[in-house]
Amino acid sequence: MKLLFAIKGLHQAAGGAERVIGDVCSHLADQHGHDVSVLTFDRPGAAPFYPLSRKVRLIQLGIGDSRAPTSMRTLVRRIHALRQAVGSEAPDVVVAFMHSMFIPMSFALAGTRIPLVASEHIVRGYYRSRRVQFALFAAAIPFISRVTVLSESIAREYPRWIQRKMVTVTNPISPSFRKKVESSKQEDPCRILSIGRFSERKGHATLLAAFASLAHEFPGWSLRIVGEGVQRPVLLREAKRLGLQDRVSLPGAASDVAQELADASFFALASKYESFGLVIIEAMACGKASVALADCQGVSDVIDDGETGLLVRGTDPIKSMADGLRSLIISKRQREEMGRLARKRVFTRYSIEQVCDRWESILRNVCRPAQQL
Repeated sequence: MKLLFAIKGLHQAAGGAERVIGDVCSHLADQHGHDVSVLTFDRPGAAPFYPLSRKVRLIQLGIGDSRAPTSMRTLVRRIHALRQAVGSEAPDVVVAFMHSMFIPMSFALAGTRIPLVASEHIVRGYYRSRRVQFALFAAAIPFISRVTVLSESIAREYPRWIQRKMVTVTNPISPSFRKKVESSKQEDPCRILSIGRFSERKGHATLLAAFASLAHEFPGWSLRIVGEGVQRPVLLREAKRLGLQDRVSLPGAASDVAQELADASFFALASKYESFGLVIIEAMACGKASVALADCQGVSDVIDDGETGLLVRGTDPIKSMADGLRSLIISKRQREEMGRLARKRVFTRYSIEQVCDRWESILRNVCRPAQQL
């Protein structure tokens, strides 16, 4: 098949969806033999943050700032450019990642016979305070053949008329990440690690407060939060105010996530919502137990509570998180047993081979009706 994948940007974009599109496209080209291209709005010549196979062709339209919110004027320009680019490529199917790409792509392909698969990587809750974005999503549905979501529980949150077009496909463990894990030496240095962009929904402030409540009880432990974002300076000031600047480190983005995980005792995530706990399965791949909030859907779909990690519950997220941290801090045996089981399960459920076989099935089913027209 001739496949055209599309995402808003790959340059200086270190998110989970950007990593997944690179891994999936590379595997479909290298191992399944498909003709694969990836289209972005990045400026021509801008290097992707994550590597792509040499067999994957990169198309960069250079319209607007791919890292900034999209104005209506830019949206109109992008729709016109997408229609021209896809017409020139003439793919068997288009796969657009994230609503920032699949919404304009759906309007660009209106009236054509090219099937479109929209790959959604967030939960329904994201749209509750973004009614205009959800209205555009709903308006795009008639032009979309399938919508992929990351779990059945996410699909059930949408209206039934949208659910009818939804299929599930999880994110994979990156092959390059797996190689790094296998070559890294695992440590247990009394360090709690969290990874994620510094935004309110990631809950880093909750995690910092939970750790602060335990700091005097466990003086040999430290907290490390890896990532970038607008709230990072705020948390740096808060750590200093709490007198924890020597025990809380916020080093910025990490180029080697596998090594960060290898150098941690266990992983903690206080996100309010996640579409899929990609960083959790990476922690699992490193043999690390995890603690997270039970009402964070994308994470609770991944962690088997009490087996591969802890899902903490309660009306006070700071106290709940502190209780989970304490449980893993005081029991190295529990950390190790959970970590061993986590590593065993993650490579069974989330291998790149399994995930791309699922993509293969979805894409072939979408292409058949179009090819019969």
